[in-house]
Amino acid sequence: MTRIFNLISWLGIALVVGAVGIRFGVPAQEKYATYLAWAGLASILVYILSQWREIWGFFGSRSGRYGTLAASSLLIVLGILVAVNYIGRKQNKRWDLTASAQYSLSDQSRSVVQKLDAPLTVMVFAQEPQFQGYRDRLKEYAYASKNITAEYVDPDKKPLVAQQNKVQQYGTLIFNYKGRSERTTANTEQDITNTIIKVVSGQVKKVYFTQGHGERDPNSGERDGYQAINTALTNENYGVEKIVLAQTSKVPDDASALIIAGPKTDFFGPELDAVKAYLERNGKLLLMLDPPVNASAPELPTLIAFAHEWGVDVSSSIIVDGSGMGRLIGADASVPIAANYPSHPITERFTVLTAYPLSRGLTIVQGGVNGHSAVAVVESSPQSWAEADVKALMSSGEVTLDEAKGDKPGPVTIVAAIAYAKPDAPATPPTPDAPKPETRVVISGDSDFASNGVMGIQGNKDMFMNTIGWLSQQENLISIRAKEASDRRLTLTATQQSNIIWLALLIVPGLVFAAGIYSWTRRR
Repeated sequence: MTRIFNLISWLGIALVVGAVGIRFGVPAQEKYATYLAWAGLASILVYILSQWREIWGFFGSRSGRYGTLAASSLLIVLGILVAVNYIGRKQNKRWDLTASAQYSLSDQSRSVVQKLDAPLTVMVFAQEPQFQGYRDRLKEYAYASKNITAEYVDPDKKPLVAQQNKVQQYGTLIFNYKGRSERTTANTEQDITNTIIKVVSGQVKKVYFTQGHGERDPNSGERDGYQAINTALTNENYGVEKIVLAQTSKVPDDASALIIAGPKTDFFGPELDAVKAYLERNGKLLLMLDPPVNASAPELPTLIAFAHEWGVDVSSSIIVDGSGMGRLIGADASVPIAANYPSHPITERFTVLTAYPLSRGLTIVQGGVNGHSAVAVVESSPQSWAEADVKALMSSGEVTLDEAKGDKPGPVTIVAAIAYAKPDAPATPPTPDAPKPETRVVISGDSDFASNGVMGIQGNKDMFMNTIGWLSQQENLISIRAKEASDRRLTLTATQQSNIIWLALLIVPGLVFAAGIYSWTRRR
C-alpha cells in the first residue's frame, strides 16, 4: 500500500509540472492546464493524508516542535511584510524635499484636479524614449486625483491613432473630459493645469477692460502695460477684450468681469450709469484707482463717489511703509508690502508677499452704505500710515507720521471687496452648477501692482488672478500657482575648483593615511 501511495505522490507532482508547462507553453490549451493542476493537487493531498501517522509523530518530537515554531515565526514575519506593503500601496505618502518643491503640484493644480467629478484622460503622443518625462509629470496629477488616467502613444508605432487625433508633432497632450477635448504641446505644470481648466470649464469667460480714460492697456508690453496679465488670463481660459463705454453705453451681457484699471480722468455720467446697470444684473467689477501724484493730476470725484456707494471711502493720501520691508525687493517706503492678509476667499491660504507702488489709502465705511458692506482683503503693515502730505512725499521723500496733519496710522486697507445679493434674490442657485446670484465688487487703491514692470514681485500675479477668480465665481482658481524651479547650480572659480580637487585627491586621503601610520606606530 505504501508503494501505491508513493506512486500517487509522484503522479501528482508530474501532473502539476505538466499543468505549468501547458499554461506557459501552450496558452491556447489553458483549460486543460487547470484540470491537470487540480488533479495533481488532489493526488498530493491523498498522499499527505496517507502519511498522517508519520506527520503526527514528527510534530510530536522535539525537533518537530522547534521546526514548527520557526516556520510559524517565518510566516508571521512574511504576513507582517505583506500587510505593510499592502497598506503602503493603498495609503502612500510622499515628501518633496527640494528647495522649490519642484516635484509637488501647486495649490492651484491640486485644487483643480481634486474637484473633478468625472474621469479625465490624457493621451500623450511622444516617442517612446520620451515617455518617462511625461510620466514623472502626470503621475503627480494622478496622485492628487483618482479621476485622472494617462495613455502613452508613440506616433511612429501607432500612426493610425495619431492620425485619428490629428496629431501633427511629438509632445502633443490631448485632454478629454465629459466629451470635451483640449490639447497642449508643453509639459510644464502651469500649461497642463491651464489646459485642464479649459477642458473642465468648457467655455471661455469674457473679461472686459475699460478704455478711453488713460486706463492700463491689456495689449501693451510697456512697463506700465498689462500684457503679462492678459497672457495669464488667456492661459486660464478667460477671453480678454477692451471696451469704450462712451461708445457702447452698455457692458456686454457675456461679461464675467469688468475691469477699470487706473483711469487718469474721471468717468462721464452715462459711462457710470452703464457700470451701475451692469452691476444691477449681478455683474462683477474690479475698480483700481491710483492716487494723484502731482498737482496737475485731476481727481476722480465721480468714481470716488461711486466707491463710497459700495461702502469704501477712497482718500487722496499715499500709503508709506515704515517697516523697511520694501528693501527686500529693492523699493523704498512708497511701496507698501503686504505679508498678512485678512480672512477672505481671495486670500485663502495666501502666504506670499505682495507689493503696491504708490497706493491710495482706503477706509471701510462702518455699517456699510445702502446694504453694501465692504471687507478688507489686503492691508499694509502696522508700521505704515496713509500720508496726507503727498506734495512733501513726492518732493523730498522724507515724511513722518503726523496724525494732526491728517495722516492715518496703519494698518491701512489697500484692497477691499464687497459681495451683495439683492433682497429678492433666490437663496440658492436655480441649478446645482449655477453660481450664486450676487454682485461682486473689488476696489483697490493701486493698479501698478498688476503691471508688467511689477507683476513679477512675489505674489502680485496670484493676487490679481485670485481676485478675478473670485469675481467670476470660479473659486477653484483661487490659490497659489505653479512656480518655475529655481536655478540651484553652484558656480565656482578656477581657484575654487583647483582647491576642491587638491582637497579630494591629496589632503583628505593624506590625513587618512597619516592617521593609519599613527595608529600603527602606537600599537608597535
